[in-house]
Amino acid sequence: MTDNPNNNAPDDSNANQHPQHTQADTPTDADAASVQAESQTDVEMKSKRKKLLTIFAIILVVIALIYAIWSFIFGNTVNTDNAYVGAQTAQVTSMVSGQVKQVLVNDTDQVKKGQVLAIIDPRDANIALAQAEAELAKAERQFSQSSANSSSLNSQILVSNDDIKSAEAQVAQAQVNLERAQIELNRRQQLIGSGAISKEELTTSQSAYNTAQANLNVAKAGLAQAQSKRKAAESNLAANEALIKGTNQGTAPDVLVAKAKVDQAKLDLERTTIVAPLDGVVAQRNVQVGQRVAPGSNLLSVVPLSEIYVDANFKESQLKDVRVGQKATLTSDLYGDDVEFHGTVVGFAGGTGAAFALIPAQNATGNWIKVVQRLPVRIKLDPESLDKYPLRVGLSMDATIDLKSK
Repeated sequence: MTDNPNNNAPDDSNANQHPQHTQADTPTDADAASVQAESQTDVEMKSKRKKLLTIFAIILVVIALIYAIWSFIFGNTVNTDNAYVGAQTAQVTSMVSGQVKQVLVNDTDQVKKGQVLAIIDPRDANIALAQAEAELAKAERQFSQSSANSSSLNSQILVSNDDIKSAEAQVAQAQVNLERAQIELNRRQQLIGSGAISKEELTTSQSAYNTAQANLNVAKAGLAQAQSKRKAAESNLAANEALIKGTNQGTAPDVLVAKAKVDQAKLDLERTTIVAPLDGVVAQRNVQVGQRVAPGSNLLSVVPLSEIYVDANFKESQLKDVRVGQKATLTSDLYGDDVEFHGTVVGFAGGTGAAFALIPAQNATGNWIKVVQRLPVRIKLDPESLDKYPLRVGLSMDATIDLKSK
């Protein structure tokens, strides 16, 4: 059996009919791995995107919860750090003039009400008191004298009455004598023509008549003088009675005036010793030993630490729901946030800080810019906190008012 040379032909024909695949057209393990990696990447991206969206949603929920909690807890409060401690400082002034003899306190000293702060030389006040007491004694003696004068004037009136009666009797006697002399003169004048009497007797009778007439005039003058004396005594008695009527030595006007001067002198002497008007801390001492002071001179100040308050300057937009009586919580820069002070809103200022500024703002201009104004709100501090943590005037505070409190 021989080999057929065409035995390989079918293979060639088959080869021609069915072309062989190339290496590029046949999928490899690398391509499959790449496709699988891309699919895995897409899954991971989707998973990561889902996680990010979930985290973002959680953050939004947390923010909403925080806002809700903040609105519930802090939405009913207003706060400002523009607040300062204040007090009704007592100004200690001199009420009398004189030279300062002693000053017994210095700045920062704690003082109690009634404690001696300074002493003014009391010698001038002692002299003034002695003079006032002497004037009082004089007024009392003058009242006693006026009382005695009433008795004396009554006696003078009685004496004047007797003098008047005596003068009236003398006038009557003079009138009788005049009438007798007139009769004698008339009779002699009738007889002179008959020559029964001499001219000498007529002259004597005429002289007797003239004398009687003069005596009558003298008697009438004496009567008028006695009556004038009585009227003068009665007027003096009336004037004297007007001064002392309804009064005694203790209630007489002149005595009361003298007593008032004595009281004033005693008060001036008392005021030479200057005492503290209240409990507090000495500040702004302006007086020195040897200095001569006048009434009204400012010597020093006393700050009542137990009665201090806080003026919190809130924005006008924060005050809609703020009312007197609401509770407040405060912290001080001095003690930090660990120490809280409690207080109560007691009032609002009559105007904003800008309205009462030394140079008020002028807004009536073309370049006006609106600025939020602040209104001082006064907060009274509880004394318990102040006893434990004392404050000083001018310290900075942080104030929070609870709008739900009453």
